[in-house]
Amino acid sequence: MKNLTAILTVVAALVVLWYGAAIKMNSTWTYDQAERAGTQVTFSELISDTMSQSRPLLPAPHQIVTELWKTTVEKKITSKRSMIYQGSITLKTTLLGFALGIVLGVASATIIVLSRIGRLTLMPWAIISQTIPIVALAPIIVVLSNAAGTGTLMVPKAIIAAYLSFYPVLVSMVKGLSSPDAMQLDLLRTYGASQSNVFWKLRLPSSMPYFFASLKVSVAAAFVGAVVAELSTSAIAGLGARMLIGSQFGEPMIMWAALFAAAILAAILIFLVGTFERIARQLMGGRTA
Repeated sequence: MKNLTAILTVVAALVVLWYGAAIKMNSTWTYDQAERAGTQVTFSELISDTMSQSRPLLPAPHQIVTELWKTTVEKKITSKRSMIYQGSITLKTTLLGFALGIVLGVASATIIVLSRIGRLTLMPWAIISQTIPIVALAPIIVVLSNAAGTGTLMVPKAIIAAYLSFYPVLVSMVKGLSSPDAMQLDLLRTYGASQSNVFWKLRLPSSMPYFFASLKVSVAAAFVGAVVAELSTSAIAGLGARMLIGSQFGEPMIMWAALFAAAILAAILIFLVGTFERIARQLMGGRTA
């Protein structure tokens, strides 16, 4: 109960600050219009106008909620203006990139842990890869994908999402696969266990807590990658594309509604991954706390 009260208090404070910022930032337009008309603006008129502008610099929270309602509940799911439709496009890219990132991360970590050559070659390149801005790589990935004949933007967007999501899995799995101590490894070797048996019966089970811990970070990174990919590849569908359209055509409501829809979708994904983690831990007999 105390945690809920603290959360609601913080949210309420943020909402109050947001309304104050909206009044401050949107008042410029109100005063400009009043000056051109040669009239004075009362405080009540200022509040009313800054809370109802069609193209405000900073939309008020209730305006964003209204826009979200219009583009979700009042729009058909199949409509291109529906945030649910646009969100489904981003979701597909995120899940594909997330799955690809997991495969690449686990495979790379396995090579790094089991092979000295892999440890000396793959890990430095993996670290260096994360220093390259994804915005700079996105056009290159699109060009290469088109040259390979993919014929769709889904593939390069998924690659970009995987590019951001594989690294948390890689780092966590390297730590997890290396977590068994020397005594455990020596015991299995004493019994004549092969490297394959050591991997499947000791290293992999020991890495599961690290793997599950990386999934929330990885899915969040995949989602960010999907949105950035839509912004960087001039995509015409997806939440990132809606943000770009809102920015280019001077429609802040569309941009902010897409931004909040993205935040909600990301929260749902993280919650679902957390639920999967708890279920998997229970099935494996681990702690769920």
